[in-house]
Amino acid sequence: MGSGEVDGVAERRQWFEQTVRRLHDDVRDIDDGAPADYIPELATVDLDRFAIAAETIDGAHFGVGDTAHRFTIQSISKLLLYGLALETHGREHVLERVGVAPTGDSFNAITLDEHGNRAPNPMVNAGAIAITDLVAGDDLEARVATVARMYEQYLGHRPEPDRAVWESEWATGHRNRAIAYLMLSRGIIDDRVEETLDLYFAQCSVLVTTDDLAAIGATIANHGVNPRTGEQVVRPDVCRDMLTVALTCGMYDYAGEWAFTVGIPAKSGVGGGILGVIPDVGGIATFSPRLDQFGNSVRGVRIFEELSEQFALHLFDPARPWIRAT
Repeated sequence: MGSGEVDGVAERRQWFEQTVRRLHDDVRDIDDGAPADYIPELATVDLDRFAIAAETIDGAHFGVGDTAHRFTIQSISKLLLYGLALETHGREHVLERVGVAPTGDSFNAITLDEHGNRAPNPMVNAGAIAITDLVAGDDLEARVATVARMYEQYLGHRPEPDRAVWESEWATGHRNRAIAYLMLSRGIIDDRVEETLDLYFAQCSVLVTTDDLAAIGATIANHGVNPRTGEQVVRPDVCRDMLTVALTCGMYDYAGEWAFTVGIPAKSGVGGGILGVIPDVGGIATFSPRLDQFGNSVRGVRIFEELSEQFALHLFDPARPWIRAT
């Protein structure tokens, strides 16, 4: 790479950082939305927390706002567990239990793929529970350890769960129990329903930061290689499947609109996080616990909309090839 190319990369990164800082200032006063109060512990979060972080596949990192503030990963975990299931069991076995079709229904809908006798996709609760059921281990402790190791591979450190949120989800997760027992009756999951539900609540209650999410995104963008450690966390073909489902199903029943307007594979969580992955470039993450009617962060959606438009980040944008030089 010549000196002119190096200078060009530096200029683009400086432009990106300046834009992110400006957007953080512009969006931080938006007070639309509300926390996920159906989980009692999430109703008590600080609504003013707000952060944006990005990490490239070569390890460059940038963040603004409350990037070190910890929050529960919630449904963003679904994408990572899907990758773990594909790595462990292979695509065909996973497809027998969970399809890949967007539903247009809410994430906690009690709906199955009647034709295939499986959960519709791994990003809604039914599919995520079926995926969690595939986590290997002889008991809950062993299975929790398997999930913890997975998180450690992405982050370079082992995160801990928020015990209060874990217990809160366990105590109030009646709809998820209904979904799980329906799947048991159809033979989609095994006869260890309460243990699998406990594991599902545990995986959702893991504490992460916006910096952590950006690092996860950079790993997936880098074909499964963690830029910080050099470890192959998931295979490239698994990353492809993860990215595909994230683009089509990752933003709850707003996924179609998101794919049309933003065009970045992404997964949101009702804890307030959004993880976006730009293949061959890196990860972008936002955090703000004010959620819209779909369960997505209001400020986070706005940030991604603005960044996608200003930097041609949509996967099918004709101007997109320039980002490969970043």
